[in-house]
Amino acid sequence: MTVHDSSPDNARQSRGVRVTLVAIVVFMLLVVAGFVYRMQQPRSLSSAEMKANGLYLLETPRKIGDFSLVDHRGQTFGPQQLPGQWTLVFFGFTHCPDICPTTMALLNEFVSGLQDAEAADTKVVMVSVDPERDTVARLAEYVPYFNPDFTGVTGGFLDVQRFATALNAPFRKAPGQGEDYQVDHSASVVLINPRGDYHGFFRAPLDQARMQLTYRSARTQWER
Repeated sequence: MTVHDSSPDNARQSRGVRVTLVAIVVFMLLVVAGFVYRMQQPRSLSSAEMKANGLYLLETPRKIGDFSLVDHRGQTFGPQQLPGQWTLVFFGFTHCPDICPTTMALLNEFVSGLQDAEAADTKVVMVSVDPERDTVARLAEYVPYFNPDFTGVTGGFLDVQRFATALNAPFRKAPGQGEDYQVDHSASVVLINPRGDYHGFFRAPLDQARMQLTYRSARTQWER
């Protein structure tokens, strides 16, 4: 009686089982990784959800038009400075006692919470609604205090007013206060898209967590 050695067959069978198990494990890991990736992606909010969280987007982003201002570094600030990134614009002034420093501090926390590409292409600009007192030198002291990457902008009164009007951010000097006057202005933050168009605005009162949620959603919709 001849006895056949079945060890080669057993070895092939064992290798086949191992390959099958490895394939199953790899497949499961890919499924889990895909699920985790999807969970980490910003959820696209509806228009109603956006508004409920404080971000109002224009149905059709609007051209801002031409303008010529100057930043706190003494450089020209015009339409050419807007394309290529998302820009958050806040209209305030350095003599503002409460709303402006609070908003600037919140915007610093906001950008500090952004990651990777979000942080790299997000710019914050404070445009002074008090160009009479807010010189380039004054803004150079004030704005970098909150974040050295922020940009302060000033210019002639009519130039600032035209820019503010284009972004639906009216302001006016409070009457009857002499030289130590205040300026009434919007506390909202304007959102400009990477084409340099007026995209929408974050309505006051601002909330950092809601701003980040809606900002990421707005970016996600833009990229689709």
